[in-house]
Amino acid sequence: MASKLSINQFKKLLEDEMSELLSLSKKTERDRAPVILDQQSVGRLSRMDAIQQQNMSIATEKNRKERIVKIENALKRIENGDFGFCVVCGEEIFSKRLLIDPTFLKCIECN
Repeated sequence: MASKLSINQFKKLLEDEMSELLSLSKKTERDRAPVILDQQSVGRLSRMDAIQQQNMSIATEKNRKERIVKIENALKRIENGDFGFCVVCGEEIFSKRLLIDPTFLKCIECN
C-alpha cells in the first residue's frame, strides 16, 4: 500500500472536503427553510420559484450528506488500516484511482 505520508495526505484531503461540505451545509441552511405561503408578500410565480429553489437546495443537501457519509467511512478505514484496499478482493487500490476519489471502495477489477 501507499506510504504513511500518502495515507496522511489522503486523510487531509478527506478532512478538508468534509470541512468544506459542512460549511456549505451551514451556509445554505436558510435556502432549505419552508417557503412562506403568504401571497400578499410574495406573488404566486415568485413563490413557485422559491419552492423550486428550495427543492433544489434540499436535493443538493441530500447529495452533500451522502458524500459526508462516504468521507466518514473512508476516514474510519484509514483509522482501521483498511484504507486503500478493495473491499471485494482485498487487493490494493491504485493511488491514482484514490486521487480521483479517496472514498472508492473497490479496485478497477472489482468495480
